[in-house]
Amino acid sequence: MLAESGYSWGEIRKGLDWSMCVAVLVLFALGLVSIYSAGSGVRRSTSGYAIRQLVWGAVSVMAYVTVLRIGYQNFLRWSYPIYAVAVAMLCVLIAVGTATRGALSWFRFGSVGFQPAEFGKVALILFLARFCSRYPPDAPKRLFSALALSGAMVVLILFQPDLGSALVYGSIIFAMIAAADTPGKYLAGIVTAGVAALPFFWNSLKAYQKLRLVVFLDPYVDPQGAGYNVIQSRIAVGSGGLWGKGFLQGTQGRLHFLPEPHTDFIFSVFAEEFGFVGGLSVMLLFAFLFWRLMRAAFRTKDTRAKLLCVGVSAWLWFQLMESVAMSMGLAPITGLPMPLFSYGGSSLLMEFVGLALVQSVAVSPVRDKLASIA
Repeated sequence: MLAESGYSWGEIRKGLDWSMCVAVLVLFALGLVSIYSAGSGVRRSTSGYAIRQLVWGAVSVMAYVTVLRIGYQNFLRWSYPIYAVAVAMLCVLIAVGTATRGALSWFRFGSVGFQPAEFGKVALILFLARFCSRYPPDAPKRLFSALALSGAMVVLILFQPDLGSALVYGSIIFAMIAAADTPGKYLAGIVTAGVAALPFFWNSLKAYQKLRLVVFLDPYVDPQGAGYNVIQSRIAVGSGGLWGKGFLQGTQGRLHFLPEPHTDFIFSVFAEEFGFVGGLSVMLLFAFLFWRLMRAAFRTKDTRAKLLCVGVSAWLWFQLMESVAMSMGLAPITGLPMPLFSYGGSSLLMEFVGLALVQSVAVSPVRDKLASIA
């Protein structure tokens, strides 16, 4: 039986996956460098974004240590209340939230903002890890229950509307129910239903969302409007060549042709300055991180922990792929942040919390081993 008390520092020290920690910190540092570059230019130069991100990084590290000390078992015990709080926050957000780019996605407290959808990702993963381990979705009734309860949060996200976050939630749900040994015929049914719903989905989109999909296919349909972002991002990535133009030498970023360079198109900034080699190095570093995440899942005997690791991996993987593909014009623009790279306190904090939960899973075999010896 898993202990429900937090981990001791001795257990953490013996079981900590140090290579995972190093990979996370290196990726954060590279993101910080890119954010600093994105905030510099010939018409203005500011280190404000980088300084604020550094502060959020310090807060996130403290949250990481706190979550690791508490242990994933305790968070799973609290998962249902946490999920209820996340759903309540999204309901309140629709009523009193601050609109940004046409979506009610933020609570604003003066100059500080918080995006409940980021907290919701962690809440959803914890909820499904506990629910699907207790009620495996291997029968239609149980599968429907899991989809209905988790889908409530997706519906609230779509009401904002925030299509990008809804896609992340969908990827988390699908990955976790698949990992919970859902029969293949049920998974195929979900995919078929999703494809059949595409015409209804298209009709429900806002005009600007439809235009984003159209310019994804051909950005030159509206080169000075909706297609502008894609065109400039492609230029930035392509002009980096093999080795890049060098740190702070990216013209697309410094001349401010590239829109939202510190958030949506942070990979474009990095690729222009460090080239194909730099971009490939970052992707390999992320691949190493995902390997360590899944290694923790394979090593644990706790089904809840396995599902938790799968959920965090699916979340970060989908956002990474979408962000990088969007920068190269290979995916529609959704505004999703690149994990550990893009500027944003809410996303960075919750990413560190999710990674700490997986690190907690990695530490758990040490406690089990010590308990067996005792």
